[in-house]
Amino acid sequence: MTVFSELRMRPASAGRRGWDASTTARLAMAGVVIFTLLVGANLATPLYPLLQAKLGITALDITAVFAAYVLALVATLMLAGHWSDHIGRRAALVLAVLVGLAGGSVFATADSLPALCAGRALQGIAVALATGASSAALRELLPSRPEWASRFTLLASAGGVAAGPGIGGVLSLLPGPTSTPYYLHSFLLAALLVPLYLLKARPAVGQAAGPQPLRVLAPRRPSVSSEARGSFWLASAVGFLSFTVFGFCLSLAPGYFAQIVHADSRPLIGLLAGLTLGSSALSQLLAVRGRFVVPAGLAVLGVSVLLIAAAAAWSSPWLLILASVTAGIGQGISFRTVFNDVAGKVEATHHARIISTVYVITYLGSAFPVIGLGAAAGAFGLQAAVTGFVVLCSVAAFALAAATLRTALRRRF
Repeated sequence: MTVFSELRMRPASAGRRGWDASTTARLAMAGVVIFTLLVGANLATPLYPLLQAKLGITALDITAVFAAYVLALVATLMLAGHWSDHIGRRAALVLAVLVGLAGGSVFATADSLPALCAGRALQGIAVALATGASSAALRELLPSRPEWASRFTLLASAGGVAAGPGIGGVLSLLPGPTSTPYYLHSFLLAALLVPLYLLKARPAVGQAAGPQPLRVLAPRRPSVSSEARGSFWLASAVGFLSFTVFGFCLSLAPGYFAQIVHADSRPLIGLLAGLTLGSSALSQLLAVRGRFVVPAGLAVLGVSVLLIAAAAAWSSPWLLILASVTAGIGQGISFRTVFNDVAGKVEATHHARIISTVYVITYLGSAFPVIGLGAAAGAFGLQAAVTGFVVLCSVAAFALAAATLRTALRRRF
């Protein structure tokens, strides 16, 4: 089956040759695509100060650029999050890579705020197309290991977001600091199209029938089965809070962290911005179990974000590093647990749609709260705005920790 026949939702041709990849190779491909797209979507984090100086834009403009990515991502998840169930996982990933190439090109050549927003929006669309497809592909490839499927999903996604700022900071030392990182990333994305095209894809789980198969691609009203509803809302709430913290790390945090460490090294600032997400990704390798994992992880997150503000007050780089790492570990363990719970209760034929809906709510945490932070920074100054922001995040984390602790205690009795 070719990519073109998948996109038209035509039956596979009997004699079609292709790369009949092993399960391991398919796992790697699904993970590498979402990882690479998310790296590209976050290369800009350490470049924002350069773009501010180059284009004369404000802190609020930077949060608007970041929000353009998130809002495009959320809209695409709502409109097309279920597509891979019908066109196939491979076809959805190919579309994602192509849109990602377009987004990187627009952002690299942007010379105005609207162009920056357009490039970021295309990157958001690409990530959205790949999110449900890669998550569903990983679960289908590991039918007897659903927990590891969730771990690989979060490792690839959080790892890509974490690696982007550090890689962007290093590549920005090359000539053309705001464009070269995207040209190099585009080369990698183009290279991924080769194995994706050659791959002998498996049939879509929700193949359309009838004279108008394209109807199944129409937007659908989000719905969750009664069995998975409680898990869905808990995962969405924890995800929203998590990405509120991540959104701060990837937008205004570089300038904030630079004040704490008294440095303007872009690789260093990119590394600091990615610490929380990197810790979240690595926490997927930890085997932590028990009824109290979620409330404990959320409590650690709540304490850690407060310590980030304390690090600024005390001008302590080491406290900043410690707080960033522990925030990522607490978030990673708690979100993995609730994410795995809802993923395990969803039918295979609806997996991409439901997981995409979880991410719709999750990614909204990176949009509206971060825009509010940018507005507050313009009105009250960066340090005062961040202090208020992390206090609100901490209160939300402790509230969720209390709610999940009460549920865990009820289950005991």
